[in-house]
Amino acid sequence: MKLKHSLLAVLLAATLPLAAHADFPGQHPAYLHALTDLRDARWNLEHRPGDNAVRENEDVAVMEIDKAIGEVKKAAFYDGKDVYEAPHEDAKLNHSGRLHHAVELLRKAEQDVSHEEDNPQTQGLQMRVVGHIHEATHAAERALHAAENGM
Repeated sequence: MKLKHSLLAVLLAATLPLAAHADFPGQHPAYLHALTDLRDARWNLEHRPGDNAVRENEDVAVMEIDKAIGEVKKAAFYDGKDVYEAPHEDAKLNHSGRLHHAVELLRKAEQDVSHEEDNPQTQGLQMRVVGHIHEATHAAERALHAAENGM
């Protein structure tokens, strides 16, 4: 019986920091929503035909999205979120075309991750995520401009 209590105490001691971390008080960005939007934006960029001028900008956007996804997963983990949870995307299809939709999704993802972050472990990650999404958005906008102007 004493061994059971000792094992239980060890298990509780090991899991309490994780549980407390999952309920870290304060404000946190919507990392999981951003993750869904980033994945969907990436899909939209990869699944549309385009010429070289468009493709080069799409490639830059996808590269930045990949970096943002990696950082979002870390930040979500530190905030105690389940990165395998997949909420529905936030952006609505207001424009036709995958490039328009990708830009819309990237803007929404940036809004999601820009909320106040009280967890000091993720503040640096949050800034990197915002930077990657910002760069991806600009690249997707350049691709959209090139596609619309036949460049």
